[in-house]
Amino acid sequence: MYRYIDGMNRLGYTMLEFIDLQKVQDSFCRLTNCFMYALDGHGNKITEMSGNVQDVDCMLEAIGERAFESLYERMIDSPLEDQIVEDTNYGNVKIAALCIRHEGKPVICWLACCVLGEAEVFKYGRVFQGCTVTTTRRDFYRTLDLVRLMMSEVIHMGLSLEQERANSQKSTHSASALGASLKRSEALANVVRLLGSDQSFEELAMKALEILGTYLDVSGAQLLQVSADRTRVDLVHEWTYPGTDTFHICLKDQMRPAGYSENQPIVVSKETIVSPIIREFMSQQGLRSFISMPLFVKEKPAMYLSVTETRRDHIWSMDDVKFVSDVTRILQSLLERRIQKNSLTSSYMSLQAILDNVGTCIYVRDMSEGEVLFANKLMRHTFEHEMAEGTIDELLDRARPIGVREGYYEINHTARNRYYDMYYTHITWVNGKQVSLCALYDVTDKKIYQKKIEQQAYTDFLTGLYNRMCCERDLACQVDKAQLSGTKGGLLYLDLDDFKHINDGLGHQYGDVLLKSISNSLQRIDGICNSCYRMGGDEFVIIIPPESFERYDQIIAEINEIFSKPWFLKDTDYYCTMSMGACVFPDHGCDVQELIKKADIAMYQAKKSGKNRVCTFNGSEDDSKFGKRLDMEKSMRDASTNNCSEFEVYFQPIIDITKPGRPCMGAEALVRWNSTALGFIPPSDFIPLAEYLGLINPIGNHVMKKACEACKAWNDAGYVEYKVNVNLSVVQLLQNDIVETVERVLRETGIAPHNLTLEVTESLAINDMERMKNILSRIRSLGCRIALDDFGTGYSSLNHIRELPLDVIKVDQTFVNGIDVDEYAQSFIRMVTELGRAIDVNICVEGVETKEQLEILEKMKVQMIQGYHFDRPMQRAQFEQKYTPALQ
Repeated sequence: MYRYIDGMNRLGYTMLEFIDLQKVQDSFCRLTNCFMYALDGHGNKITEMSGNVQDVDCMLEAIGERAFESLYERMIDSPLEDQIVEDTNYGNVKIAALCIRHEGKPVICWLACCVLGEAEVFKYGRVFQGCTVTTTRRDFYRTLDLVRLMMSEVIHMGLSLEQERANSQKSTHSASALGASLKRSEALANVVRLLGSDQSFEELAMKALEILGTYLDVSGAQLLQVSADRTRVDLVHEWTYPGTDTFHICLKDQMRPAGYSENQPIVVSKETIVSPIIREFMSQQGLRSFISMPLFVKEKPAMYLSVTETRRDHIWSMDDVKFVSDVTRILQSLLERRIQKNSLTSSYMSLQAILDNVGTCIYVRDMSEGEVLFANKLMRHTFEHEMAEGTIDELLDRARPIGVREGYYEINHTARNRYYDMYYTHITWVNGKQVSLCALYDVTDKKIYQKKIEQQAYTDFLTGLYNRMCCERDLACQVDKAQLSGTKGGLLYLDLDDFKHINDGLGHQYGDVLLKSISNSLQRIDGICNSCYRMGGDEFVIIIPPESFERYDQIIAEINEIFSKPWFLKDTDYYCTMSMGACVFPDHGCDVQELIKKADIAMYQAKKSGKNRVCTFNGSEDDSKFGKRLDMEKSMRDASTNNCSEFEVYFQPIIDITKPGRPCMGAEALVRWNSTALGFIPPSDFIPLAEYLGLINPIGNHVMKKACEACKAWNDAGYVEYKVNVNLSVVQLLQNDIVETVERVLRETGIAPHNLTLEVTESLAINDMERMKNILSRIRSLGCRIALDDFGTGYSSLNHIRELPLDVIKVDQTFVNGIDVDEYAQSFIRMVTELGRAIDVNICVEGVETKEQLEILEKMKVQMIQGYHFDRPMQRAQFEQKYTPALQ
């Protein structure tokens, strides 16, 4: 019958394609003694009226077709009505209209009539006696309900089928994207493998060009050498797609073409807007798409890598350009290795510099000894904790079968909730050993997208209720509405008691029937019919909007009434109770997550109290931890507005162990909070909160000023070499006026700028190198000294240390613990000390607690020491009494 339905949405009516509606209608009318026919949403007749021909003719003549048409027009024009039953001129004749809608639009409409039997009482009107079949008023209404239920279910099944088709297509797209990612990882791993080969640069370059061209499916890839004056080029290596002409620039000693910039990459597709000179160059060479990238040696272009396409218009994707850039860096590493072939250290640093900038984690390990031979910067950053704890090998080995030499595997890092594609293979290392190479690529976003598609395919088709996402969105809207109108709303969190027993005892199909029945019952409660949600499993959330809050107690009573009656399952009655938690907004808060959490807490309190009951959130008891944080926040705000007087500055001495007597040369200023309301609070508790609240700026400025005032007093008393170190947090350092703030403190306190040392952590300094270089250089231009704190705990390379404007490197205390037996810690500190002498930077080691540690550091010629071996942080008066006796 679908050919008659003009304009029906294909999405919802797939199931109707397989139904002969006229036959179904005829059979149905014979069974129910009714007469009916169907129209579509535009008034076109889909079926003829069913029934005995003489009865139908007699009925239409007596009632008139206009009565049916009028009823249809009324139904179509009223979007709020789905069923209309009316009397006629005959007291025993009823006519009705029944409409099935989708997304508010009419899809199909049945017009029906019946003749009531003699048993019915007719008080008004004439009696129609020209029909051979009769029915009862009750059976007629049941007939209408059955038609509506049957056709709604048919359309719902069609919707589900079309949704499954759409989700299948999306999942196919996601799988394709994952396949492309695996292909890229394999190609990049093949190029990286060349780094471990002993072949000549020419042989390795040709292999790299072949891998590059094959992966990108282009016409050709070339390597051009640059002359000493950088004005001419020679084509030294070329790969071409089979059957494709060679690159036109094939002569020796040609002028450098316009397509090869001296210092910058050039990427040109068909739609790219470029200079006429480059477009003319491409036209002369017959190029339709083009990429060129320089290879640098000693910061000067030595070669150019180009990728050419002459067969078709090619739009370069970001992954394409990134892959070419990665291959360029690896070729550059191979070139530098050839230039410095006799230097193993230089080769390793070149390898590190290149692979530290590729977008894939690279990890190389000696399989026989378990030694980590190489991990690039992205690997060290991404798996910092695993490498520090020694669990990285277990994580990688768990993802692949034992004994496999090569393959692709997936890592589900549950602790991080991240997914990685791993390519595992064996390569020959620079020392000739067989080692394992792992290339890991983060595919979490694609996995999340894939999971989202899968979730949407089954999002609560069982109950028809809204899901958690809709719940959080709607709750936020209702909370805002309540705040704006000055009213209240309610949130109920409902969990079925012992639902598992029904699932296990009767089977999951009857558990599903129960969930559907409960959902339908909840939706029939006045005031919450559109605000019921299934959170998952046997948990439901009900939002009582502000306009229905006056029925708050009545709604809860009606919910209790629902669960006080048995449920008819598997031909018998079963009882299923519920435990429910309740909270009120905005009385119990306005944050969506906090409200859901509080209602959930109240629900579990109901379960603990014996189940089958309702508990309201008890703010004074359940929210004690939340209240403690609020108290700390309030006290911190009060202290910050009161000139930060509660925040005391403690000083820990810094000792110069290279001079006789090991004199004190200054101190590090450390903040402590002695709250009048809460007592002494550890820095680990209040500093993160201060940073979160944005109060670290006034607190940090207060500490800086007090520390400078103290140091100025020490200097004026004759301790002219004393310096003070002040820590800058990430929030302070990222303020636009941080340089002006330091300058103001210097001016107000009068301290000599070179006696103020500002400490920044290693991870902060390396995280945004360019910005930090600019800020620290401006601070240093004021005359202040810069110290790099916690060195060794971050992931910076030694190259970054040279770039930063530093005066002091402070080695983290973790390297001092066990230094008497830890050869790695000794080697690290010795290396940093030698580095400091080489770049004229002072070295300070933190955390020295024993005499043995001190003696080892003295032998390494470390200059400055800080730690409990000399003194703990102390108040200014105690510090001055011990280290500045002239002030006493």
